[in-house]
Amino acid sequence: MRSAAWAAFVEMPENPSLMDNIFLDTPFKDKDKVKALGARWDPALRKWYVPAGADLQLFSAWLPVAEAAASPTALPARQAPGRLATDLTVPGRGISLSQLLGGVSQAVSQAFPSGVWTLVEVLDARLRSGHVYVEVSERDAAGTVLAKAGAVIWASTAGRILPEFERATGAKLGPGIKLLVRARPVFKAQYGFSLEIDAIDPDYTLGDLEARKREIRTRLRQEQLFDANRRLPPPWDFNQVLVIAPQGAAGLGDFRAEAQRLERFGLCRFRYAFSRFQGEGAAAEIRQALLDALAQDAAAKVFDAVVIIRGGGAVNDLAWLNDYALARCLCESAIPVLTGIGHERDSTVLDEVANQSFDTPSKVVLGIEQLIVKRAAEAKAHFHQITLASSASLQSARRAVDLADAGVRRDAQRQLSLARQRVADRLGALRAGSWQAIQQAADRSRALVVEVRAEARQSLRAARAGAQVSLTGVLERAALDIRQAGALLDRQRQEVAIGARRALLEARTRSQALLREIAGQGPEKTLARGFALVRDVDGRTITRAAQVKSQQTIEITFSDGTLAARTRRTTGTQDP
Repeated sequence: MRSAAWAAFVEMPENPSLMDNIFLDTPFKDKDKVKALGARWDPALRKWYVPAGADLQLFSAWLPVAEAAASPTALPARQAPGRLATDLTVPGRGISLSQLLGGVSQAVSQAFPSGVWTLVEVLDARLRSGHVYVEVSERDAAGTVLAKAGAVIWASTAGRILPEFERATGAKLGPGIKLLVRARPVFKAQYGFSLEIDAIDPDYTLGDLEARKREIRTRLRQEQLFDANRRLPPPWDFNQVLVIAPQGAAGLGDFRAEAQRLERFGLCRFRYAFSRFQGEGAAAEIRQALLDALAQDAAAKVFDAVVIIRGGGAVNDLAWLNDYALARCLCESAIPVLTGIGHERDSTVLDEVANQSFDTPSKVVLGIEQLIVKRAAEAKAHFHQITLASSASLQSARRAVDLADAGVRRDAQRQLSLARQRVADRLGALRAGSWQAIQQAADRSRALVVEVRAEARQSLRAARAGAQVSLTGVLERAALDIRQAGALLDRQRQEVAIGARRALLEARTRSQALLREIAGQGPEKTLARGFALVRDVDGRTITRAAQVKSQQTIEITFSDGTLAARTRRTTGTQDP
């Protein structure tokens, strides 16, 4: 909280009686001398002046008459400690507050007749009625505030020095920025103590910002982390991207407009995590948002890249991103980091350690889109090459199938003809052999009948000529012989018939085996293996595409039926 004195001071009107710088009357020939003694050049007034704290005695030869008389060498001896620089009449019961504070004001003005170049850090800055009211401080390395004061840049001075400072540094007066200012301590009885700033050195601010980045670079290089993320292979393609950005920022809107188009077509998915990008603690918040998002999706998703973006701003607004812990987090990331921070002229340590750096958020999403389009074009080209190769292979396979089919048909016809001939020959041989066996059996049967009859007649004659054998015995013997001869004849006939039937059965079995072999080589088996038989309407077999005319009716026979089709002309071949 500001003190009551500071609250009163910020309402203080501009003091029209500001003390001027101690300017020197320096001839051109003496400019190198005063410069060597420590004098500085004011380009606005085109004069050399003595910086605060310098010994005026060194510049006595060039001091104006009034300033020479007022220099420390011309001043009387210092007052004893505790004595005011003015002669205060102390009444018996003390002096008034205005007298006391007036003495303090006079002592301060005598001690600091002109501004002193002072290093400060801005805690707060406000604009009111054209005047800039600033709260400045000094901190140690641990961040502890060692000194704090209120300061003011009057409107007339602010209009002169602030535009020049902003042009030189690209920064605006705001919290966190470090300045080298020329400040004159002022004490007023009504408003208290303050500093009046009448000049700002832009070189110091630029040097401080660069020194901060240089320190971060040095630490990361010593730890061999500076180019760790840059050494990662850049994303080959983008499917899922994590985006860290300040919520509601204009740069995020530009990025999202194009990112949503990529998501709408299913080309890439974007997950957003939001954080402050400026102010005390912004870098730590960005780092935590990044780590939380990666931890949340580590098990379910793998991001192709991490994108860190924010729109443009003053240099000191972007300076909050020059943070060692945040830069190291990006260096240690196993995922490539893409940055798009500020405008083309802006650069932060994050841009230097990232895998890829783009000038603006819009260029980041444009780079993502260009890579996706490039991969799509490559895939399209590869698909076209595969299609051409497949078509060529298909044509070659068709030609090979046609040749193989023609060969199979020729071999099948030849084998069928040979099989038919072999069957005819074997059937002829079987018929000839069967009839020959039957004829031989018949001849043997007749010969046996003749022999039996001859023997019977001889026996009959012998019996008749014998010693009166009984007629009954002769007849019985004759009948027995006849039965035996008949039975023998029947058995012989049965054996001949059985042999003939066996020969016919063997011939039939061999014929059927030959027919099955022939059938196995026939068209049905070929069709069952996935081939098809193509004929024209006259039943002629078509074996080549050149035989088919456009709009010709053909019949295609498969293993399970026949289809009618009409052909049409295509490039290079004729397809049904």
